[in-house]
Amino acid sequence: MAIPSDGHSFKAMLLAAGRGERMRPLTDTMPKPLLQAGGRSLIEYHLDNLSAAGFREIVINHAYLGKQIEETLGSGERYGVAIQYSPEQIVLETAGGIANALPLLTDGSGNQPFLVVNADIYCDIDFSLLLPRLQAMRSNPDNPRAHLLLVDNPAHHSEGDFALNADQVNLMGNNKLTFSGIGIYQSTLFANVKPRAVMKLAPILRDVMQDGRVSGEYFSGLWMDIGTPERLDQLHQQLVTGRTGTT
Repeated sequence: MAIPSDGHSFKAMLLAAGRGERMRPLTDTMPKPLLQAGGRSLIEYHLDNLSAAGFREIVINHAYLGKQIEETLGSGERYGVAIQYSPEQIVLETAGGIANALPLLTDGSGNQPFLVVNADIYCDIDFSLLLPRLQAMRSNPDNPRAHLLLVDNPAHHSEGDFALNADQVNLMGNNKLTFSGIGIYQSTLFANVKPRAVMKLAPILRDVMQDGRVSGEYFSGLWMDIGTPERLDQLHQQLVTGRTGTT
């Protein structure tokens, strides 16, 4: 397909390889990102929001029932984007999945930061707000190595993940916030992840946080981690009634 010309050059990746054990039995026959709330699948909300923000090239990884994702979303033309898929024989976890998709996210010509979004969350952020950060990270590839979007702690994760001091994310500190599953990463962050290696992202982030090389910002809009059927139903009710807020 021809990519619309009214966008920018940054790429985005949607992480869609998880099994969704806590969503069973809904995920016994359907991958979690295709579960619907408010009449649309979770991953389609991200595609629409990314397209609206000018992201034209999208990479989606998948493993469990991944062919359903490809058959449902196709080339991405109806969302105004071009989708490339990064299939995994086994779930490579977040860092492993991103590293496996690097050939699709970069052209090897140098530093290329990109946006990554968990497909199994809902967030009403305007992704264009992150474009200045992407541009800044392209201009200065050494610092920061990652930029995280943090949100208020939901009831099921009240202890939070990281502290935000000014625009720097730290491991320790008061009033910790929750990592939203939305981040910008330098391609070099994954330089030491071996091809097809199973590796989580958190240990890599913790290492660079200790060097003060992870920035972040707080998002106060609607965000939900759709980790259970109950939360999926809660999101559905919020969308169909038009209520907003975080949970």
